[in-house]
Amino acid sequence: MPVIQPDDAEVFPAHGSTFHSYVSSRRGSKELCAWRLTVPAGQIGVAHRPSREEVLLVLDGELTVGLDGVRELAGAGTVIVVPAGAEVRIDGGATESTAWVTTTPGLQATTADGAVITPPWAQ
Repeated sequence: MPVIQPDDAEVFPAHGSTFHSYVSSRRGSKELCAWRLTVPAGQIGVAHRPSREEVLLVLDGELTVGLDGVRELAGAGTVIVVPAGAEVRIDGGATESTAWVTTTPGLQATTADGAVITPPWAQ
């Protein structure tokens, strides 16, 4: 079983947050993608609809999660399940926050203006 050290993550800054990619097809995984999401304090996320289900585990801090128009606070230990096609927006809290995110390879995200994003950390 491969062991990936923290310093081995591929780092992708996007939309004001940082994505630390640990598991993806680019790194030999066949069925899963996983990354650590770091959201700065007060950061307003980009609303989007993922093409695949995502699961987020808040590691520290507090995030505000909007899911199909319903907003809820999510603190450390909270798990968020984002169904494929649901509109999701992740906003930062009072301090920098992190979450562990898992999905399946091939995820794309469609923003409110119709732009389709193919994040390299989810391929």
